[in-house]
Amino acid sequence: MRITLRPLGEINSDVMQELRERVNRVFHCPVDMKSDLSCLTRTYSPRRRQYLSSGLLASLNGPPREKHEKTVGIVDVDLYIPRLSFVFGQADVASGTAIVSLCRLRQEYYGLAPDRALLIDRATKEIAHELGHTFGLEHCPDARCVMHFSNCLADTDHKELKFCNNCHPRMFAST
Repeated sequence: MRITLRPLGEINSDVMQELRERVNRVFHCPVDMKSDLSCLTRTYSPRRRQYLSSGLLASLNGPPREKHEKTVGIVDVDLYIPRLSFVFGQADVASGTAIVSLCRLRQEYYGLAPDRALLIDRATKEIAHELGHTFGLEHCPDARCVMHFSNCLADTDHKELKFCNNCHPRMFAST
């Protein structure tokens, strides 16, 4: 398995490096970083003041990848899909790509003081969650499993950065 993290737009390089290290510890595989000059503006909805996550996912689809090679785009803009008011991330199983937003994972979004450690913890959970989807895992009913659906930030904070006893074998059997 190989994972590539691709910052889309301006993302702090120290944050990206820390995410790279954390994702490597979770998945025990090479994690590369590749800068991307993708234009975010074409996916922006002025009416919603958010970015369409599926449009950003599509921008990550480049040359075909190996079966176990996954790409995760990292953005710092507010994402949505048409049927939800926002999403922390989204995955495309067919292409092996995912997108994760740091925007609503930041304490500052809610008018609170910045907390870098909490941001990194939340972002790593969301990256692991979306990567799980790219390997075919669905949402898990175990509220502590990283594959549990996060309907709000409290859900993300509550779950752990690990796959439960049901999801772990399915996740790592496919790699």
